[in-house]
Amino acid sequence: MTSEIILQYFPDLSAEQREQFEKLPALYEHWNSQINVISRKDIDLLYERHVLHSLGIAKVMTFLPGENVLDVGTGGGFPGIPLAILFPETQFHLVDSIGKKIKVVTEVAAALGLKNVKASHARAEQIADKFDFVISRAVTQLKDFYPWVKGKFNKQSNNILPNGILYLKGGDLEQEIKESGLKVVQYHLKDYFKEEFFETKQVIYVKG
Repeated sequence: MTSEIILQYFPDLSAEQREQFEKLPALYEHWNSQINVISRKDIDLLYERHVLHSLGIAKVMTFLPGENVLDVGTGGGFPGIPLAILFPETQFHLVDSIGKKIKVVTEVAAALGLKNVKASHARAEQIADKFDFVISRAVTQLKDFYPWVKGKFNKQSNNILPNGILYLKGGDLEQEIKESGLKVVQYHLKDYFKEEFFETKQVIYVKG
């Protein structure tokens, strides 16, 4: 599978962005052989299951120049790295509590020449800055996730949705949403991407 799948859904990429997306498989294969951040079976499906999945957030929200986005539990850099490529004028702060994963993020961002990525070995609760949006990919249940980031949002909102959480989740979320007690908006990725993988995948939005 090649980066053509990305171009299919995001045809307006610059030459630099295309090149950055094309570099991802080799970079992740290299780092994954040393520090396992992506399951072995998924590395061949990197574009679909990691890169395009991360970019599902971009189908819901176009981040603006100068906005600050926090990626909680980024692992090897998802969804933060693909979104940082797509939105080069938006600042992304990627955090994870596992240091070796942040090493991978730092190395990949450096190899791609991403100037808009900051990476920290930390828990979300330890980050004192304020953000416009918090992004994440299935780190934990919504009811547990929300307290980590509550109060981390800038008061002033400039985007189409008020500042808040954009959370990639999969499966039947009815019970999880109910237990969280949060008011959410669900965006189904099958409405944007035709691949079977996205059939049950969603972006969950919660106002900050």
